[in-house]
Amino acid sequence: MGPRIVDSGVTACVYLLAFFLQCSKEVTDTPSSSGLWLCQPAFRCGDQIYNPLEQCCDDDTILPLDRTRLCGSYCTFHPCFELCCPESFGPQKKFVVKLKVLGVKSRCSSSPISRNCRSSKMFP
Repeated sequence: MGPRIVDSGVTACVYLLAFFLQCSKEVTDTPSSSGLWLCQPAFRCGDQIYNPLEQCCDDDTILPLDRTRLCGSYCTFHPCFELCCPESFGPQKKFVVKLKVLGVKSRCSSSPISRNCRSSKMFP
């Protein structure tokens, strides 16, 4: 009976040690600022891991949260939080910026409008 208790204790220690070593591995392909992740699900963008407190995933591309792009000729939007959607085509192209909805695949046809983009620069 004595040796079985010791064997069970040693086995339990080996399993615990293996668990802690597995969970405390530093993810090697993360940015250096992200640090050590302990047994947490990693946010993925394509085949890369990113930090959602500093970055977002837009069409399998990791972007900083403060990145802006042009929507039309004179309107900017934040691709991490908004969509640039064409409203009309032709000589007077009209664009609107719509909000991305958290947790779903946002589409121009179903997202709420944030603002209209002017087709020409307005001066006061």
